[in-house]
Amino acid sequence: MMHMTFYWGKTVTILVDSWRTDSWISYLLSLIALLLGSAFYQFLEDRRVRFKLLSKSNHSSLEIPLLASRAGGRYAARIFTAVLFGVNSAIGYLLMLAVMSFNGGVFLAVVIGLTLGYYAFRSGAEEDLIALDKSCACS
Repeated sequence: MMHMTFYWGKTVTILVDSWRTDSWISYLLSLIALLLGSAFYQFLEDRRVRFKLLSKSNHSSLEIPLLASRAGGRYAARIFTAVLFGVNSAIGYLLMLAVMSFNGGVFLAVVIGLTLGYYAFRSGAEEDLIALDKSCACS
Protein backbone atom coordinates (compact mmCIF):
# COMPACT_ATOMS: atom_id res chain seq x y z
CA MET A 1 0.00 0.00 0.00
CA MET A 2 1.28 3.45 -0.90
CA HIS A 3 1.47 6.11 1.80
CA MET A 4 -0.41 9.33 1.17
CA THR A 5 1.16 11.29 4.05
CA PHE A 6 4.75 11.73 5.19
CA TYR A 7 6.04 8.90 7.31
CA TRP A 8 9.35 8.02 8.88
CA GLY A 9 10.76 4.55 8.65
CA LYS A 10 13.31 2.32 7.00
CA THR A 11 10.83 0.44 4.85
CA VAL A 12 10.24 2.33 1.61
CA THR A 13 9.81 1.58 -2.08
CA ILE A 14 11.67 4.07 -4.28
CA LEU A 15 10.67 4.44 -7.95
CA VAL A 16 10.32 0.72 -8.76
CA ASP A 17 9.25 -2.38 -6.85
CA SER A 18 12.75 -3.82 -6.96
CA TRP A 19 14.19 -0.77 -5.13
CA ARG A 20 12.73 -1.62 -1.74
CA THR A 21 14.54 -1.04 1.52
CA ASP A 22 13.99 -3.34 4.48
CA SER A 23 17.04 -2.72 6.66
CA TRP A 24 18.78 0.36 7.98
CA ILE A 25 21.81 -0.32 5.78
CA SER A 26 19.79 -0.50 2.56
CA TYR A 27 17.80 2.56 3.63
CA LEU A 28 20.97 4.55 4.36
CA LEU A 29 22.56 3.50 1.05
CA SER A 30 19.40 4.51 -0.80
CA LEU A 31 19.39 7.92 0.89
CA ILE A 32 23.05 8.43 -0.05
CA ALA A 33 22.27 7.44 -3.66
CA LEU A 34 19.39 9.95 -3.76
CA LEU A 35 21.56 12.66 -2.23
CA LEU A 36 24.28 12.07 -4.83
CA GLY A 37 21.70 11.92 -7.63
CA SER A 38 20.29 15.27 -6.52
CA ALA A 39 23.73 16.86 -6.44
CA PHE A 40 24.43 15.36 -9.89
CA TYR A 41 21.22 16.98 -11.13
CA GLN A 42 22.55 20.40 -10.09
CA PHE A 43 25.92 19.63 -11.69
CA LEU A 44 24.26 18.78 -15.02
CA GLU A 45 22.11 21.90 -14.84
CA ASP A 46 25.25 23.98 -14.35
CA ARG A 47 26.98 22.27 -17.30
CA ARG A 48 23.93 22.80 -19.51
CA VAL A 49 23.68 26.51 -18.72
CA ARG A 50 27.42 27.02 -19.18
CA PHE A 51 27.44 25.12 -22.46
CA LYS A 52 24.49 27.13 -23.72
CA LEU A 53 26.28 30.37 -22.85
CA LEU A 54 29.48 29.17 -24.52
CA SER A 55 27.62 28.17 -27.66
CA LYS A 56 26.13 31.67 -27.95
CA SER A 57 29.38 33.54 -27.34
CA ASN A 58 32.06 34.16 -29.97
CA HIS A 59 34.88 31.78 -29.06
CA SER A 60 37.37 30.50 -31.59
CA SER A 61 37.28 26.85 -32.61
CA LEU A 62 40.73 26.44 -31.00
CA GLU A 63 39.26 27.18 -27.57
CA ILE A 64 36.11 25.08 -28.00
CA PRO A 65 36.51 22.53 -30.82
CA LEU A 66 32.89 21.36 -30.74
CA LEU A 67 31.65 24.89 -31.27
CA ALA A 68 33.33 25.70 -34.54
CA SER A 69 32.20 28.87 -36.30
CA ARG A 70 30.69 26.93 -39.20
CA ALA A 71 26.97 26.17 -39.18
CA GLY A 72 27.48 22.46 -38.44
CA GLY A 73 29.19 23.27 -35.16
CA ARG A 74 26.29 25.46 -34.06
CA TYR A 75 23.82 22.74 -35.01
CA ALA A 76 25.81 20.13 -33.05
CA ALA A 77 25.93 22.47 -30.05
CA ARG A 78 22.15 22.91 -30.15
CA ILE A 79 21.63 19.16 -30.36
CA PHE A 80 24.02 18.55 -27.46
CA THR A 81 22.28 21.23 -25.37
CA ALA A 82 18.88 19.67 -26.13
CA VAL A 83 20.09 16.18 -25.18
CA LEU A 84 21.61 17.51 -21.97
CA PHE A 85 18.31 19.26 -21.19
CA GLY A 86 16.42 16.00 -21.75
CA VAL A 87 18.74 13.99 -19.50
CA ASN A 88 18.58 16.65 -16.82
CA SER A 89 14.78 16.82 -17.02
CA ALA A 90 14.54 13.02 -16.72
CA ILE A 91 16.71 13.05 -13.60
CA GLY A 92 14.64 15.88 -12.13
CA TYR A 93 11.38 14.03 -12.68
CA LEU A 94 12.81 10.81 -11.25
CA LEU A 95 13.84 12.73 -8.13
CA MET A 96 10.31 14.14 -7.91
CA LEU A 97 8.85 10.65 -8.17
CA ALA A 98 11.23 9.43 -5.47
CA VAL A 99 9.99 12.19 -3.16
CA MET A 100 6.45 11.05 -3.91
CA SER A 101 7.20 7.93 -1.87
CA PHE A 102 6.28 10.27 1.02
CA ASN A 103 9.15 9.01 3.16
CA GLY A 104 10.64 11.80 5.27
CA GLY A 105 14.20 10.54 4.87
CA VAL A 106 13.88 10.39 1.09
CA PHE A 107 12.49 13.93 1.05
CA LEU A 108 15.35 15.25 3.21
CA ALA A 109 17.99 13.39 1.17
CA VAL A 110 16.74 14.91 -2.09
CA VAL A 111 16.42 18.43 -0.67
CA ILE A 112 19.84 18.29 1.02
CA GLY A 113 21.38 16.89 -2.17
CA LEU A 114 19.86 19.68 -4.26
CA THR A 115 21.07 22.24 -1.73
CA LEU A 116 24.62 20.88 -1.59
CA GLY A 117 24.72 20.54 -5.38
CA TYR A 118 23.54 24.10 -5.82
CA TYR A 119 26.14 25.34 -3.35
CA ALA A 120 28.93 23.34 -4.98
CA PHE A 121 28.13 23.93 -8.63
CA ARG A 122 25.75 26.82 -9.16
CA SER A 123 26.22 29.45 -6.46
CA GLY A 124 29.23 31.20 -8.00
CA ALA A 125 29.48 34.93 -8.63
CA GLU A 126 29.05 34.45 -12.39
CA GLU A 127 25.40 33.55 -11.80
CA ASP A 128 24.67 37.18 -10.94
CA LEU A 129 25.84 38.22 -14.40
CA ILE A 130 23.79 35.79 -16.47
CA ALA A 131 20.04 35.50 -16.84
CA LEU A 132 19.08 31.88 -16.42
CA ASP A 133 16.19 30.57 -18.44
CA LYS A 134 13.65 28.73 -16.33
CA SER A 135 12.18 26.52 -19.00
CA CYS A 136 11.53 23.59 -16.67
CA ALA A 137 9.51 23.68 -13.48
CA CYS A 138 11.76 21.01 -11.99
CA SER A 139 14.89 23.18 -11.90
